[in-house]
Amino acid sequence: MENMRDAFGKALVDLAAVRDDFVVLDADVAGGTGTYHFREAYPDRFIQCAIAEQNMFSMAAGLAESGIIPIVTCYAVFASMRALEQARNSIAYPDFNVKIAASHLGLDVGPDGATHQALEDISIYRAIPNMTVVSPADQHELRAVLPHILDNHGPLYLRTGRSPLPDVFDTSTKFKPGKAELLAEGKDCTIMAVGVMVHRAVAAAERLAAEGISCRVLNMSWLKPMDEEAVIKAAKETGAIVSCEDHNKYGGLGGAIMEIVCENQPVPVERVAINDVFGSSGEPDDLAREYGLMPEDIAAAVRRVMKRK
Repeated sequence: MENMRDAFGKALVDLAAVRDDFVVLDADVAGGTGTYHFREAYPDRFIQCAIAEQNMFSMAAGLAESGIIPIVTCYAVFASMRALEQARNSIAYPDFNVKIAASHLGLDVGPDGATHQALEDISIYRAIPNMTVVSPADQHELRAVLPHILDNHGPLYLRTGRSPLPDVFDTSTKFKPGKAELLAEGKDCTIMAVGVMVHRAVAAAERLAAEGISCRVLNMSWLKPMDEEAVIKAAKETGAIVSCEDHNKYGGLGGAIMEIVCENQPVPVERVAINDVFGSSGEPDDLAREYGLMPEDIAAAVRRVMKRK
């Protein structure tokens, strides 16, 4: 079990050994984003922009225009709010090949509190044209997705993380970029989860199986564009969906799923998410318990949604 930020930094080092087409930009938070690993290994490819995220994003746009792939790194609250105008107008609008990698997501940020807990970033970046949004479930998926991100042109928002996460996958897992990952088959309900909530969704499905409730579990790491085929298939075959995210219930994973379901295959959906409030300071697991993001909360949502079928 490794935290996503260190896995991210180490993966960048490994990639830099075999390709020289990218640089890393930092807003004086290399210790918080894990990019200090890259800074130490490749200082000539590491650009310190100081605490000036808006300038950093504009600089990244210029680098992309010159043919270099900039990987912009900072905390998600600053990537999605402080530098949003530059992300939209300087990067997404001209369709520049900039990769924005944001750490410190949701309540999982823990003691840093509400000012640093990004509960809105999915909804913000989903609404920007040309922007791809990806949120891996563990270190293995993060490492697997990075080469694909660099190989494919276009602006992209990558969510990494802060705390250690249990491994959902292993080094032998073969991923299909852009597709939902099936973690468990089931016929009674589908649980769709993203990021830190994926391992909790798996635990909830195991708990429900002991009660005789069969749950399909999907890892929805590709938030935009979303795997609509997998969502529609789940709606048709299981008749009920529970979405799980460490994010505000408005505009995130649950909202994206409901858009697809309402337009194609209406079924009841329950959202396990932050109930439109700010977070507070505390240990990540304690906050998840306080705000209803634990496996038992997911299981309760499954029982509720099945009554609506």
